[in-house]
Amino acid sequence: MRDLPPTATLRAFEVATRHPTFTSASEELHVTQSAVSHQLRHLEQLWGVPLFVRGKSLALTPAGAALAPVVREFFMKLEATLADLREQKGRVRLKVSTTYSFALKWLLPRLPGLALLHPEIVVTLETTDSAINFTPTEPEVAIRFGTGNYPSLFSEFLFREQIFPVASPALLQRLGMPRKPSDLLRYPLLTRAGADMVPKWDLWFQQAGVALASLRESVRFADTNMTIEAALLGQGVALARSGHVENELASGTLVRLFEMPLPSPLGYYFVCPKGTEAQPHVVHFRQWIMAESVKAGADY
Repeated sequence: MRDLPPTATLRAFEVATRHPTFTSASEELHVTQSAVSHQLRHLEQLWGVPLFVRGKSLALTPAGAALAPVVREFFMKLEATLADLREQKGRVRLKVSTTYSFALKWLLPRLPGLALLHPEIVVTLETTDSAINFTPTEPEVAIRFGTGNYPSLFSEFLFREQIFPVASPALLQRLGMPRKPSDLLRYPLLTRAGADMVPKWDLWFQQAGVALASLRESVRFADTNMTIEAALLGQGVALARSGHVENELASGTLVRLFEMPLPSPLGYYFVCPKGTEAQPHVVHFRQWIMAESVKAGADY
C-alpha cells in the first residue's frame, strides 16, 4: 500500500494511456500539459519503472502496458460501484450463490415475493455447482444441496424434496399410461449423469419393489435442466426432484407418475460464514426463504 499514489495521479496515467500526446491528455483532464507531465514523472519515480517512451507521440513501455489495464479496471469498478450505491438509495445488496437449476426452477419464481416483503434488499444471484470460500469478492450467503456437513460455517436446513418420475402428455398418449412401477421398464428412461446427489432410477425402482436387471436408457444428460427439457419434448421419462418441476406439473406440461413417496437423501441448506447470519438484511432473507421452504416442504 506504500506505493499507492494520489487518485489524481492514477487518473492522469489512465487518461494518458489513451492519448497520443500529453497535450491531448491534458485537454480531457482540464489541466495543463506540464501538470500531466509532472504527475506522470512523479508516478514513475514512486514506482521505480518507466511508464512511457517520450517522443513525437506517447508510447507505453512494457511496464506501462502491464499496469494500464489494472489501473483502467480500478477506475471502471470504482465508477460502477459508486453508480450502484447512488442508485440503491438506502437499499442493501445481498449476493446469493446457488446452483443454476435451483435458481432457475425454485428460487427465481419466488423472488418477487421477497421484493414485496423487503424492497430494501437487492438480491444478486450467482450460480455455480462448485464450493465457494466466502472471500470478500464472493457471495455473502449460499444455498447448497447436500448433507448439511459444512464445518466452520453457519448452516440451516431448508427443505427436502420428493423424487418421482415425470413424463409429457404426448409421450403418455403415444405409449400409454403406466399402471404399475414395473411398466416403466418398457419406457425410454432419461438418466442424469453425475454424483450421488443425482436422483437414481435404481433407488426409485428398489423403493417401488421392482427387481431391476437393466435400464432401457435413451439419452444420458449431464445437466438437470436438459433432462427436464427432454421429458417436456416427449423423449422419455425423467426422474425428477419436486422442486425442479413445480411449474411444469402445475401447467400440465409434465405429469407425475405414481404417488409413491421417495424423499431425497439430500436436502437444501442455507450456508454462510459464522456471524453473517446475524446481519439485518441476511436475517430478513433467511426468514423469508425459511417461510418459503416450509411451504414447499408441505406441498411436497
